[in-house]
Amino acid sequence: MYLFLLRRVGLMLLTALSLSFIVFCLTNLAPNLEKLARTEGSVRMTDDDVANWVIQNGHGGSMVSRYGEWLGVVPGWVLTDEKGVTRGRCLQGGLTVESAPRFCGIFQGNWGTSTVFREPVLKTVTNKLAATGWLMFWVMMVMVPTALVLGVLSGMREGSRTDRVLSTFAIASTATPEYVSGVILIAFLGSATAGISPVLSSWGWIEGRTLFQGTATSAMDKITFWNFALPVITIALYGIGYIARMTRASMTEVMTQQYIRTARLKGVSFRQIIIKHALRNALIAPFTVIMLQFPWLLNGVVIVETLFNYKGFGWTLVQAAGNNDIQLLLGCSVVAVFVVLITQLISDIGYVFLNPRIRLS
Repeated sequence: MYLFLLRRVGLMLLTALSLSFIVFCLTNLAPNLEKLARTEGSVRMTDDDVANWVIQNGHGGSMVSRYGEWLGVVPGWVLTDEKGVTRGRCLQGGLTVESAPRFCGIFQGNWGTSTVFREPVLKTVTNKLAATGWLMFWVMMVMVPTALVLGVLSGMREGSRTDRVLSTFAIASTATPEYVSGVILIAFLGSATAGISPVLSSWGWIEGRTLFQGTATSAMDKITFWNFALPVITIALYGIGYIARMTRASMTEVMTQQYIRTARLKGVSFRQIIIKHALRNALIAPFTVIMLQFPWLLNGVVIVETLFNYKGFGWTLVQAAGNNDIQLLLGCSVVAVFVVLITQLISDIGYVFLNPRIRLS
């Protein structure tokens, strides 16, 4: 088991370095640096001025050395311009060359400064990730139990009317994109001119003009059922169908196993067969799918957060990409890669504990 964990952690670190280097190279291409120079400097800068700005701001040199500086394994750059002003990656907060540390990358907690929000990238990513964390938490609380119940009920009676109805719902929810279901929910439940809100308001059944709020901006300060339900339902609907279909397929396969037939012949009640014998084995495959929902949620909330104007991680990623905020893009990529690899590691460990055959082998 320990050797398995060491291999997985080593592979995880190698994957993280490879992916972060690829993202670093893509974000630090010459066109992106030129766009950043003209944004931070002046639109009327000449090509020579752009080249000089790129060098003076530490974007010169080889890609490998700059990646090492960003990681914090290579000493940070220090340059002196024509006016005698000394600048450097580590020369922040009034530090001098003598008092500043040599290494100041992400390993040392220096993720750079966002050119959009004008604050440290680590602070921005932490705050936005916390906001998205609440969204992910409530989505999982709604999505996972609902999907498992639908999948188990459908798989218990393969081919029955219940199976056909639940399977149709699962396929429809998975086939409907989030930007479509989100707009439908807003129009039906969060619009003052369409849907059921005007009717309920005219009857005096609701106090405001809408049943639910069509925007989740107020949820940044205080989460309530009325301002957070629509984005949660929008994301959960898309994932429910996928998990339910996987659970149904696994449950259907388990129900045809020999030990289930033996339990039936012994007179064990159908309820006991489901709870004690079939359910645990049927949840082995869906467990991996559920763990994969975490990285999907972290990166898949981009559309929903933009649609409902919820300023979380996905919204921040859109802002960083739209405004060519290189440091913030790199910070978001580090978080995304970390979440994906950690969830994969937890999934592998959990799969080992759920499946005795893997432990014995």
